[in-house]
Amino acid sequence: MAVTTTLTWNEERSLQKLLGNVSLRLLYKSSVHGNNIQNMNNKCIGQGPTITMIYLPEYTFGIFILGHYPEMGKNFKEPNNSFFFSFQKNETMKMTTAFLNSTLEITSEDLRFDFAKFQSLYILPRSEKICIPEFLEEELGLTSDLSCRYSECEVFRVEGIKDDAGYISRITEATQHRNSLLEDLRDYKPYADLVSEIRILLLGPVGSGKSSFFNSVKSIFQGRLTRQAIVGSDITSITEQYRIYSIKYGIDGESLPFKLCDSMGLGEKEGVGLCVDDIPHILKGCMPDRYQFSPHKPITPKHPAFITSPSLKDGIHCVAYVFDINSMDSLSFAMRAKLIQVQKEVLNHGVAQVALLTKVKNSNEVLENNFSKMSKSMISQSQIIIASELLGVPISKIFVVENYASEREMDPVKDILILSALKQMLRAADDFLEDLPLE
Repeated sequence: MAVTTTLTWNEERSLQKLLGNVSLRLLYKSSVHGNNIQNMNNKCIGQGPTITMIYLPEYTFGIFILGHYPEMGKNFKEPNNSFFFSFQKNETMKMTTAFLNSTLEITSEDLRFDFAKFQSLYILPRSEKICIPEFLEEELGLTSDLSCRYSECEVFRVEGIKDDAGYISRITEATQHRNSLLEDLRDYKPYADLVSEIRILLLGPVGSGKSSFFNSVKSIFQGRLTRQAIVGSDITSITEQYRIYSIKYGIDGESLPFKLCDSMGLGEKEGVGLCVDDIPHILKGCMPDRYQFSPHKPITPKHPAFITSPSLKDGIHCVAYVFDINSMDSLSFAMRAKLIQVQKEVLNHGVAQVALLTKVKNSNEVLENNFSKMSKSMISQSQIIIASELLGVPISKIFVVENYASEREMDPVKDILILSALKQMLRAADDFLEDLPLE
């Protein structure tokens, strides 16, 4: 008879997002195989990387072990690459992780993880009890007394994971950094409450990744891949309407105080792509959502939906020029001339400007190990220098991302690039608001 796991679908999905495209195979379940350390060891020894789940009244506690379970009575003399995590049993289902080195030993009574400073974590199957050291409770943000009985213990084999300690460390640290960025953006408020929401305009050539950037941002905040904006090719622009997209935190959550405004792609020739004369109307906030672009003529005040008296909240507070990083070296003279024309309009309105380079080939090489800034090798690339010189945008205002395109799973490193770029756009918008003349 098949053994059913207590692990929820949401918990399993969170672990798959953390570890990559892995699958979990149940090896041991205490209520089925017995609350006996020998039975547990027999089921798990020699199985490779594992996850041990402890189900408690208020939390689910877990331990990932990269190496094998040790034999009874033999411990790992060298620190084992493990990480510890917890799921809150409430509506948030928040996952918290702690990457710690420990030595592991199985005795006839317990499974023990020894940390520095003589602190240990114990799992005692016979009494169905777990004892977590205070420092680990604090690191995982656990408030209740977890030296208590558990309702179930399960051990899973992790299949399809890279057998690399450095990878585990980086992916867990990336997840923590991604979660921190998400919280910062969730709590963001526009400068001095001058407006209720920030509007960021995405401008760039056809196929540069403007709509894909919006889809990627929305996917991260919803925790699943979504493609609301239709994406075109490198040749033909699909975006024919002006769209003002709101972003919600979670599928049914509240709208966040910023919107991404998607425009038609810029074409090289006159009469192709976004009409440059539309840009001043977009910047002022005169153009309504879902306005149908015409490459040959701009919107006029005679249009029935034209916003004749836009307020500060209706206008654009930051312009993000979006380019395919792989095309920066080959921008035509006509496209460069059009970009200069576009930038002149933006400068006339005093709006904040940044640049977004999409379609980077390896997002893992963009950031330094602490995820706080771009690597020196990335900054020195010719595409970034070209973008800075062409647009007059300092390198500190140029961001590199890899949008979600055909992927089926989300990647915390990609998320960091996208969320960091968004956070810097909002900072640029705040600078614009702060610099406005006092009335």
